Amino acid sequence: MARKSRKTSLRKPPLQTPGARSVPRAGATKGPKAAARRDAADRIARALETIAAAMTAATEQIDNHAVMTRADAFVWHPDGRLTPVSQVSRVDLTLLKGIDRMRDILMENTARFARGLPANNALLWGARGMGKSSLVKAAHASINAEAGGRLKLIEIHREDIESLPGLMELLRSSEFRFIVFCDDLSFDGNDASYKSLKAALEGGIEGRPDNVILYATSNRRHLLARDMIENERSTAINPGEAVEEKVSLSDRFGLWLGFHRCSQDEYLAMVRGYCSHFGIRLDDAELEREALEWSATRGSRSGRVAWQFTQELAGRLGVRLAAR
Repeated sequence: MARKSRKTSLRKPPLQTPGARSVPRAGATKGPKAAARRDAADRIARALETIAAAMTAATEQIDNHAVMTRADAFVWHPDGRLTPVSQVSRVDLTLLKGIDRMRDILMENTARFARGLPANNALLWGARGMGKSSLVKAAHASINAEAGGRLKLIEIHREDIESLPGLMELLRSSEFRFIVFCDDLSFDGNDASYKSLKAALEGGIEGRPDNVILYATSNRRHLLARDMIENERSTAINPGEAVEEKVSLSDRFGLWLGFHRCSQDEYLAMVRGYCSHFGIRLDDAELEREALEWSATRGSRSGRVAWQFTQELAGRLGVRLAAR
């Protein structure tokens, strides 16, 4: 009986295009080299995003010199921006009572500066709530009206004082004249930013820009806390020079204008001035009685207390405190 022959089926290998790579098996992309390639791609993507963001920011960067034409008052930011303030919170100069001498001195100094004449940096120091910052803003508004809008007010916050030299450099080339204003200026503890203020006031080689003046308010005459001076005295090689270094900061202000607590008559004059200005009508004896009672509950008499009483009285009588 004839033996059947076993047929062997031979599979032909698949055709492969010369130079083509074979498709890797599943899981082959999980090796160290593949992971390194993915990490490199991620880093490149992040770098490109950073570059794109920087280019966008540079394209949209605000031209501060163009911004200066949009308003009369600004707030300075340490990243180099000036933000226009369309409506400044201020009171009319005629409503500031009990500070006549300081008002006249600051107004004269500001007027001279606006005319391009020599003028001094000013430090307004003393009792709280007596109109130090209000006087600066009111003086600017009054003099700027006469100067045709060429006098600008720029506020720099106390915590941003280290950026003051940069602001000075920005303003140096401007056609406008500037009052740089810092409210409630003082230094505590190990704060060394006072050196930036001192450098800006001295101006270094170039000197303070002729078109810039600095007005600051403070509750302290010498700006620096007593413990700062004592610490410097105890650690310095020459204690006398250390104290002189600290105290000399205030000397950079040519004008020292002191504000003291007001008398009862001055306080009542402030209240009557506000009531007259805003059309608040009340019998004078009753007005005086309520105003004194209000100040007694606050434990002090000041322009701020007089204004707070005026707000309370106006609200109770249904009078809106709109400008008249």
